[in-house]
Amino acid sequence: MHINVKNLIDLNIEVKEKISSLNKKNYMPKIIAVSKTFSLEFISPLIDYGHIDYGENKVQEALEKWSKIKSINKAIQLHMIGKLQSNKVKQAVSIFDYIHSVDSVKLANKIANEQVKQNKKLKIFLQINVGEETQKSGVKLNEVNELCDDCKKINLDVIGLMCLPPISKDVSQYFALIKEKNDELGFKELSLGMSNDYLDALNYDTTFIRVGTKIFGERS
Repeated sequence: MHINVKNLIDLNIEVKEKISSLNKKNYMPKIIAVSKTFSLEFISPLIDYGHIDYGENKVQEALEKWSKIKSINKAIQLHMIGKLQSNKVKQAVSIFDYIHSVDSVKLANKIANEQVKQNKKLKIFLQINVGEETQKSGVKLNEVNELCDDCKKINLDVIGLMCLPPISKDVSQYFALIKEKNDELGFKELSLGMSNDYLDALNYDTTFIRVGTKIFGERS
């Protein structure tokens, strides 16, 4: 069960080599090990190795898998990277530290209200539907300023933007758009890149990459 650790080390090396080729100093994005659908048997070697950032896309799975571990290991940071249903917000706030998929005022308000009840403050990314694809969640790029203003009014800690670019297209144009908007809004964090395009995301100073397959292998 140590292949996961080797994959993570290899991934870190690949990321560092890419950053070196870009001649960027003091830059190293956080790697979110996307552990959705994988059991603790697969994840435990990474936890023992000291990796702390993990991504899940289903609230119930996250609760069942991570509640005990997070009560023991306070360093672990859990990231909600999937679509969050409004009826799951209470449980999501209780288990996650980051939500990468806020895309509406309704959802933002639910999170804000629940944070007050639980006396907890999550870090929030606004998800942009950069390709305006009907099958994907996310706010349109030309509507993000308004959503950002609404989030500020209710005291959400929005730290950056996130997107899932269209598959089988050049991701660079989409990453460039999100990077430009992120800078315009003054955010320091950026959530771009997955197993198939994380090297491209490094060209745009992403601070979080969401990688599953490169670490855990293909999902069954």
